[in-house]
Amino acid sequence: MAAHPGTFVPLEGGGAAVALDEVEISILRSLAVQLLELIGPGDEPKAGEDPLAALFAEGPSEPPSDPALARLFPDAYGAGPGGDEVGDPQELRDWSAEFRRFTESDLRTRKREDVLAVVRSLDALTPGGDGAAVLELRGELPQRWLGALNDLRLTIASRLEIAEDDEGARLFRLPDSDPRKPMVMAYLWLGGLQETLVETLMG
Repeated sequence: MAAHPGTFVPLEGGGAAVALDEVEISILRSLAVQLLELIGPGDEPKAGEDPLAALFAEGPSEPPSDPALARLFPDAYGAGPGGDEVGDPQELRDWSAEFRRFTESDLRTRKREDVLAVVRSLDALTPGGDGAAVLELRGELPQRWLGALNDLRLTIASRLEIAEDDEGARLFRLPDSDPRKPMVMAYLWLGGLQETLVETLMG
């Protein structure tokens, strides 16, 4: 099946493909690099340090202060349906701190690897004479792209203070003069890419 602009389609033998023009490639790469900077450097073992010991090193116990990072690395325990806390608040905070201490570093590393996979995929593209290129994702790349697209949308949603997807539809109606409009359009575009990639992989 031929790749479609802005829509993932299945590849023969597994995987997914999408046609991207030069502007889309540039926007995706720029957003991915910014997300890498937000997530921060990975915790590589120091010279002479036992890699196995580094693997089990403890991470932070407090949630990030940046709202976007807090959405990327939420507390494991806390609010239930409707936003109400379920259980003793202090006990929930203690459990969340303990869980975060032993999981956030690994989660941060995985998120970085997902975004790096996006950047490398885009860097490997060669636009044709019309400025478009076909991105083909095989093996583990579709899942890495799904993770990165989701994290990009969560980050933008945080910056736009979007709590629910229906708010994205509301923001879509913003006038072009509103400074948030370009970010809203990127949020909705990324949502379309993510949705069609999910549908392609499940089909």
